[in-house]
Amino acid sequence: HVQLVESGGGSVQAGGSLRLTCAASGRTDSYNVMGWFRQAPGKEREGVAARYTGDDKAYYADSVKGRFTISLNNAKNTAILEMGNLKPEDTAMYYCAASPEQWAELNQQSYTYWGQGTQVTVS
Repeated sequence: HVQLVESGGGSVQAGGSLRLTCAASGRTDSYNVMGWFRQAPGKEREGVAARYTGDDKAYYADSVKGRFTISLNNAKNTAILEMGNLKPEDTAMYYCAASPEQWAELNQQSYTYWGQGTQVTVS
């Protein structure tokens, strides 16, 4: 089993930046990809960014390309989401997730392990 704990959320003005961190523990050798998802009030959860642990492949939602960057520190079992030029429409609960599948990308159905989420509010 894998436990994921997010941190770094908060409130920021439009145009600002935030850094989200996801710390993994437990069977950290059991997943191939870590991702970030978000869910805004009244909307479905959507994929934001994902990155494979074994190479440099990364995937981003079109809405965040050029503004968000996902990075992994495999030695520390962490995933970081750097968010820049934030917009009010980025307001959501952000979740970290991990998947053992090879082709998970931003398909949330492929993700087995989920954190509790951290709130990001942009005004």
